[in-house]
Amino acid sequence: MRRLLTVLLLLAGGTAACTTADDARIVVTTNILGDVVERIAGDQAKVTVLMKPDADPHSFAISAREANALQTADLVVFNGLGLEEGVLHHVEAARAQGVRVVEVGARVEPIEYREGDAAGRPDPHFWTDPARVVTASRLLADEIVAHVGGVDADVVRERASAYGKEVSALDGELAARFARIPAERRVLVTNHHVFGYLAGRYDLRVIGAVLPSGTTLASPSAADLAELVTAIETHHVRAIFADTAQPARLAEVLADEAGLTVRVVGLYSESLSEADGEAASYLAMMRFNAEAIIGGL
Repeated sequence: MRRLLTVLLLLAGGTAACTTADDARIVVTTNILGDVVERIAGDQAKVTVLMKPDADPHSFAISAREANALQTADLVVFNGLGLEEGVLHHVEAARAQGVRVVEVGARVEPIEYREGDAAGRPDPHFWTDPARVVTASRLLADEIVAHVGGVDADVVRERASAYGKEVSALDGELAARFARIPAERRVLVTNHHVFGYLAGRYDLRVIGAVLPSGTTLASPSAADLAELVTAIETHHVRAIFADTAQPARLAEVLADEAGLTVRVVGLYSESLSEADGEAASYLAMMRFNAEAIIGGL
């Protein structure tokens, strides 16, 4: 039955994707985690990343062939905590087939949303805190060594350690940069609730979001927007930060209709850019975002 299912999935997938089951040893859902896994695995394992650059992790979909790659992988790495809404059922199908599945977000001491329609639920956007990415790199190295055959354990762990040092250096760099911002200006308004971890790490305050939710698939009410306008005026906010993967139109309309003098600043908050873009790796993305946030504040 499993062989028949594989054949049917491959036929259904046609030529929609270049991924094949045979070369998918580690499959990663999001491109941010994909970059981290690739840095750790190096040439020790084939890594297939499902989410394309500049995509939305909440809504991206995969082909039947990519779904089959999930079910035939040695290891599946996904962010979890509700982030990959469009592919979660495929991840669970792989788990049901006996594939080793790692939900990284659940293993790095997640925080909860404090407001909006997701209040009290775990926040999946842990990567905006580099310290948690260091933790994630160690646990991913352990998972690769334990569940991907043929890798050199020493090489994988050495790569994870070296990468962790790079991320820790980034953490120190960002802490120093954010510390120079006057306390009264360390306030964030975003497209949706995505920077709770960043705010906690660097002593910033998130005072509102255009979409009062942890997902881009939500819609704001008139009351939500009115409340946000009041917060923006009260705190003299200078910029609204919107994800580059999502149209910033809603934030721009909010600023225009309310007569607010604020800029809409684009960030790579949930996806990496193309390889030749400004945020082609996790480290580059964090540095780009820090520069944009500091400039906006």
